[in-house]
Amino acid sequence: MHLSKVSAISFDLDDTLWPFGPAVARAEATLLAWLLQHAPKTAGVLTSPAVLRDLRASYEGGNPHLAHDYRALRIGSILLALEMAGEDASLAEDAYDAFFAARQQVEFFEDALPALEWLSARFPLVAVSNGNADLKVTGGHHFFRAALSAGTFGTAKPAAAIFHAAAAAVDTPPEEMLHVGDDPDLDVVGALDAGLQAAWLVRPDGPHTAQWQRGGARPHLILSDLQSLCRALAG
Repeated sequence: MHLSKVSAISFDLDDTLWPFGPAVARAEATLLAWLLQHAPKTAGVLTSPAVLRDLRASYEGGNPHLAHDYRALRIGSILLALEMAGEDASLAEDAYDAFFAARQQVEFFEDALPALEWLSARFPLVAVSNGNADLKVTGGHHFFRAALSAGTFGTAKPAAAIFHAAAAAVDTPPEEMLHVGDDPDLDVVGALDAGLQAAWLVRPDGPHTAQWQRGGARPHLILSDLQSLCRALAG
């Protein structure tokens, strides 16, 4: 597929602008340390950060209606740990705050900030994420005209509504919006189904293979970094 007119660009965040794995691992380690200090009986339940991940997955499985709300899922799993340990459930909010603060400590990919600077001088940019990163805390918010997250918007990618809201935020027809992201289903197929153009970012050490394995429409661009996006749009 070939790009047509691009008037604005939307970006996924996790694994597109920064690696998600190190950020969430750091946050879960921080959460575990906080719980062991402030709710010491959780030591009998939380023997490793992996147990925290398992509890969150279990809580999500029992609450599919919260799949778009990462905050609710994390607090629910913290409550579950506190209850299993016989600790005070009122600690859940403070525990989450410790997790959330650590989760915002991201390390941008080397190409991300220079690319955003170049692109934001030429196109209005919108962040569209299913995660709960806050650009005002992570940094980089000044490059974006708007930021939409599934938790606050109420709908997650790949639903068309969040893509259409991103286009509306910068007064751009969906067909003139280019969405950039790493997930083939949430970002690429979701954007295409919503009538946007799509660029699939497949970093060499990222979680996805560079081979497009979905049927139907293909991404308009397949990128290995964001500098290649700048080059593609420079002409």
